Amino acid sequence: MMSSTDQKSTTSSAATNASPWIAFRHATFTVVWIATVVANVGTWMYNAASGWLMTSLDADPLTVSLVQVASSLPMFLFALPAGALADTVDKRRFLIGCEIALTVVAGASAVLVGLDLVTPTILLVFTFLLGVGAAFTAPAWQSVVPQLVPKEDLAAAVASNGVGVNISRAIGPALGGVVIGGLGIAAPFWFNALSNFAVIGALLWWRPTASQGSGLPPERLVGAMVIGFRHARFNSNLRATLVRAVAFFFFASAYWALLPLVARNQIAGGPELYGILLGAIGIGAVVGAFALAWIKAMLGPDRLVAGGTAGTALSLVLLGIAHHAAIGLLACLIAGISWIAVLATVNVSVQVSLPDWVRGRGLAMFVTVFFGAMTAGSALWGQLASGLGLAAAHFIAAAGAIVGIALTWRWKLQAGASVDLAPSMHWPAPILASDTDADRGPVLVTVEYLIAPEKRDAFLSVVAELGQQRRRDGAYAWDVFEDAAESGHFLETFMVASWLEHLRQHQRVTNADHVVQDTIGEFGAATEPKVTHLIAARLRSS
Repeated sequence: MMSSTDQKSTTSSAATNASPWIAFRHATFTVVWIATVVANVGTWMYNAASGWLMTSLDADPLTVSLVQVASSLPMFLFALPAGALADTVDKRRFLIGCEIALTVVAGASAVLVGLDLVTPTILLVFTFLLGVGAAFTAPAWQSVVPQLVPKEDLAAAVASNGVGVNISRAIGPALGGVVIGGLGIAAPFWFNALSNFAVIGALLWWRPTASQGSGLPPERLVGAMVIGFRHARFNSNLRATLVRAVAFFFFASAYWALLPLVARNQIAGGPELYGILLGAIGIGAVVGAFALAWIKAMLGPDRLVAGGTAGTALSLVLLGIAHHAAIGLLACLIAGISWIAVLATVNVSVQVSLPDWVRGRGLAMFVTVFFGAMTAGSALWGQLASGLGLAAAHFIAAAGAIVGIALTWRWKLQAGASVDLAPSMHWPAPILASDTDADRGPVLVTVEYLIAPEKRDAFLSVVAELGQQRRRDGAYAWDVFEDAAESGHFLETFMVASWLEHLRQHQRVTNADHVVQDTIGEFGAATEPKVTHLIAARLRSS
């Protein structure tokens, strides 16, 4: 057993390894981090300016909340194809192209605002278009993090990215409010367009290490999306994280959507106050990020997310009663601390639940759930604020967040890289009697087992877990059959779409999967399992 001293040492080591400072010992990560902070400052300046501009164009609560909807909806609509692209194309080139397109769109919006040609509809359209660009880059940005740092520093890199986002969140809105007051409403829009050049420059400078590749053709987009859906469905750790994410982000979206109205109507402030309130959220998040490592080591991911959700509920109550700037600032500081506690924890849980081959698609599922919850929540809280008032909308959201803790508690989060998801490559290459067209299929794979009869139930329990692995790796049908005439004789079957997809399946099996498959040998197998590959028979063309 581990002594109390050893336990303290291990906890301290874990906290140190998760410290956001650790990732900065890697130069590439540092350069990309600085560039993204600059770009995110511009994004937050745009967000603050667009929310404030909408209160001038149309102060209806539902219309103002639609700014948040227009920003979040593209993530819900396009993150999945973007994730499939991130897994099948060169991520660096893909990001460079997307960032250039974002710069063009941001520049066009700045021109229209400067010429005073913006209407509520035009503002929502440009916010939507910028959201589309963000949707296509988000999975790729998150999936390149493991290329910037070694595996042992992944949690630190995720925390560092959280610090960067929230530094920009602290600076951007406050700077946006000051700039609006001094240079006019168009200035933050211009800064947003120009700030993207920092990211483009960093991506052009970065030269990622060439990967060996699989040696197989890249997946097609539609097929890659289908496989990504199937993986998410049968990855229990990822599924649990997504459930916890919905329970938080749906209710937390209330203060993001309604904060412009709290600043303008409830506290009766100007754009400077709105920027300061958004900045307070960022400051709170930065403070929370530096305390995150030791709090997580002490509480664990599940209790940390529950605590962050409770803190968000408290901030919502305070915003509901805020008629003075001091109460609004306190509420936003608490909201920021709570936000980073939950966001960083669920992000790490997603990262460590995914093997590399499907990382972009898995992160896209997270982004889709994240922004889908934010979009639906923003629309709902705007509608409730229109009908019941700002205070009531905040109070209802706070109550829902607390109820969500209890309803989702049984879904557990992953704390770190305790499961080895590196490819095991232990499946032998299948032997073919003749050359087979890679697209030929479907393919039926059978695995024949002879098991000690007294270990039948234990075997079926393990082989069911094996079935989850087959489906996560691309099988669309799986079952296990028992021979009615011979006790202990079992036949596992699974199907994949094509021969090429089965070859990919060989490369997707992880070391963790290998451990489960080796367990089958502990059930008194009389011989090695017999594997057979069957391809759908078709008449040969003349």
